[in-house]
Amino acid sequence: MAKSLPAADEVAQTQAPRSSLSPDAARNLAHTTKSVPQMQAISSRWLLRILPWVQVSGGTYRVNRRLTYTIGDGRMDFATQGTDIRVIPQELREITALRDFDDDEVLTALATRFERREVGPGTVIAQTGAEADQVVLIAHGKVDKLGADEYSAAAASHGALTGGDYFGDQCLGGKKGRWEFTYRAITPCTLMVLPRKAFKQIAARAPQLGAHIADALSRPQPLMNRRGEAEIEVASGHDDEPALPGTFADYELAPREYPLSVAQTVLRIHTRVADLYNEPMDQTDQQLRLTIEALRERQEHELVNNRDFGLLHNADLKQRISTRNGLPTPDDMDELLSMRRKTKFFLAHRRTIAAFARECTRAGIYAPGTEFNGHHVFAWRGVPFLPCNKIPISDRLTSSVIALRTGEEDEGVIGLHQTGIPDEYEPSLSVRFMGIDDKAVISYLVSAYYSVAVLLPSALGILENAEIGQYDDSRSRA
Repeated sequence: MAKSLPAADEVAQTQAPRSSLSPDAARNLAHTTKSVPQMQAISSRWLLRILPWVQVSGGTYRVNRRLTYTIGDGRMDFATQGTDIRVIPQELREITALRDFDDDEVLTALATRFERREVGPGTVIAQTGAEADQVVLIAHGKVDKLGADEYSAAAASHGALTGGDYFGDQCLGGKKGRWEFTYRAITPCTLMVLPRKAFKQIAARAPQLGAHIADALSRPQPLMNRRGEAEIEVASGHDDEPALPGTFADYELAPREYPLSVAQTVLRIHTRVADLYNEPMDQTDQQLRLTIEALRERQEHELVNNRDFGLLHNADLKQRISTRNGLPTPDDMDELLSMRRKTKFFLAHRRTIAAFARECTRAGIYAPGTEFNGHHVFAWRGVPFLPCNKIPISDRLTSSVIALRTGEEDEGVIGLHQTGIPDEYEPSLSVRFMGIDDKAVISYLVSAYYSVAVLLPSALGILENAEIGQYDDSRSRA
């Protein structure tokens, strides 16, 4: 029969008595060394550090530019419900020939005649030299634009078109045209296609549509430089005394204005906590420190993602490119870098930086880092690659890379704030006492004022649709 275990008091009696004070008892008389409250959500916030901050005394910053002619090169938005995709009639005004056409009834008739088509990778949507007989809107997917190469018989890529882009609008004119490029699907694509025959049927019932397009195509194009700005006429290379052209630099009549945005919260602290529990750390100071950290995180998020002024939503369409093969390759980064002068920074999610580093390794390219503000950071062509976790990653594991030229002197991207505000705690951040309520709770209004402005469109560029979930080279490349 098994022996029973001895009782706990019997074990205690058999142990030898202590000859000194136990650590557990001594700990009651000792002070503990504490850390300040830690916060996992604090990030490096590189964007807030690299932006030159400009004082906006009136609360609004106006960006004056030379007059730029609008040429209707916008992107389409589509109405989606489940798997159903429809063309939004008003979005058709983004097509050059339909810009400023104000008959919504005719636009609705056009939108209903678009046909949905699904094509697979490698499908040729339009062939160079063939009759251009349809307008194609890309609802989803990626299409390669191929044209003749001057130095070889092979077709060279002239860029990739993605969701929201379109082509074939030249077929809306009266004369039959030919495709100047070959358009081939890189990924599975959802297309919305308007046959030329369907367009002519609607134009026959709506004479104002044909008249508008004829006027748009026959209207002389204003003189402009390569950036679309009104041309300044200058004579050069002449002899004797010819009549010199008269000119002036025209300005935009309605320049864009950036009002300061605000992030706010009300910090509440009970008077008992604020009065009694302040050793060794002041409770109000620690509560305020963590609250300000959260406000600064929200500030950087807004500078990247806000639809009114955020960088991701305010890059010019001509400054947006898509990855050719999905993964962010050195070729993609070189193209993004070449689109502007004095690119000072790249911003990307850490996973995007890792995906690009893998592509450099796969290509046998060593990308040395660089020293920046006392940190050793990844770099490409000498331009620092700074991490920013506010750049979103889509459900399909795609993200973006932002390229920036900064500073007023370089006509770049600048941060906007206002210092000297009442109850200022940090530059453009105030902490205002709101009083004590009937529950003895102290309230402080914490406000941060900020915005970001792009002085010239070329100051901000974005590499879109960078796939960051690929870890092997098993997929065939186009």
